[in-house]
Amino acid sequence: MAVAYATPGVYVEQVDKGTKPIEAAGTSITAFLGITAEASIKSINDKGEEVHSSVLGRAMLVTNWTQYTNIFGGFVEGAYMPDAVYGYFNNGGGPCYVTSLRAITEMPKPKAKPAPRKPAGKADEAPAEGGDATAAEPEPSFGPLTAKEFIGDVSERTGINGLEAFSNISLLVCPDVFYGYDGSEEAKKRVKQVQTAMIAHCENMQYRFALLDTPPGLSAQDARDWRYYVNFDTSYAAMYYPWIEVADLSDSPQNSKFVPPSGHVVGIYNRTDAERGVHKAPANEVILGATNLEIDLTKGEQDTLNPIGVNCIRSFPGRGIRVWGARTLSSDGSWRYINVRRLFSQVGQSLDMGLQWVVFEPNDSNLWARVRRDIVAFLRVVWRSGALFGATPEQAFYVKCDEELNPHEIRDLGQLIIEVGMAPVKPAEFVILRLSQWAGADAEA
Repeated sequence: MAVAYATPGVYVEQVDKGTKPIEAAGTSITAFLGITAEASIKSINDKGEEVHSSVLGRAMLVTNWTQYTNIFGGFVEGAYMPDAVYGYFNNGGGPCYVTSLRAITEMPKPKAKPAPRKPAGKADEAPAEGGDATAAEPEPSFGPLTAKEFIGDVSERTGINGLEAFSNISLLVCPDVFYGYDGSEEAKKRVKQVQTAMIAHCENMQYRFALLDTPPGLSAQDARDWRYYVNFDTSYAAMYYPWIEVADLSDSPQNSKFVPPSGHVVGIYNRTDAERGVHKAPANEVILGATNLEIDLTKGEQDTLNPIGVNCIRSFPGRGIRVWGARTLSSDGSWRYINVRRLFSQVGQSLDMGLQWVVFEPNDSNLWARVRRDIVAFLRVVWRSGALFGATPEQAFYVKCDEELNPHEIRDLGQLIIEVGMAPVKPAEFVILRLSQWAGADAEA
């Protein structure tokens, strides 16, 4: 702004012409949706009485397990989200949003419980073949959550769609889609509807990624059939199989139970992001808290599942239970790996936030130069972190923003087009050792 100077002297003007640093977007905040024991915030009123304010259906930010239990209570027999959140924090998970779609304390009276799958040799409390319905008093229960409850409504800030109101969520998990799952066609259809909504949400939000579970009790062939049944083709989701066995910390007399792996695995995503970066595939990592698998897969069985995007969890002698796959559900080879999709999502979101200052600036060569400079500075940091392949920045990425991309007709539309290309580092999924017999140096003489 021009200033009229009247008194002789020295005047300092601050001119904003420097680089505007672009900060890396977060990649680890997770959203959980499912069933909880409670759903209320407790406080003391003026009379010294404890008051409970319901948060049922509202996404609440929690940073540790203690904070979770203060709002949502402890473990729920038959439900999977409490175990998922517990496993998430146990595996290195950070802050997350938890939405209770139903709470045990909200139910008017007990009903028949679903029959969650239990480890072999353990008695099910629900009336089922081989189970003992009188082993303990049944907790209050209800039927499976409907697809409508999971999907929700953006205007009411409920369900999956309600998460559009939160810009910092990167990962999505819905383990209780299998609450009360009985393997019927209706149950399969319900799971497919919910998981389809999860994928659609992540694709629409652009920078989110969904972790999907397979149903319980599947053989390797069943898991293959399930993959073809849901028939997802997206780079914004990954599927994990089989279920994992964990300690049963609910009031159930069972010592252990099988749970969907997504909650524990998404904790590994957080742990890997913090220790290595989002460009490191979240695989070949031990699942802390897992004591066994629903089925021990062979290499041959994984050979049929890995190419179709089913990420297997394997048990290795002396090495523990590990995530042994890092593929998305995409048929496009460019987006085959989870870390590639998540790296591009992080860079895209970082540029989205870091270039907000550009809006309404004069669209000329000076602006193009400043934009190129800012993006190059950011991508140099990404390259130095090991996320991009190339011995030099020129080999690892390029940034184009010039008159060729922004001719007169584009500028007349009020648009600024920027082209960014990156060469991501991909995981060494197949390590091939070439061995041959060698007679030694003397034989060559």
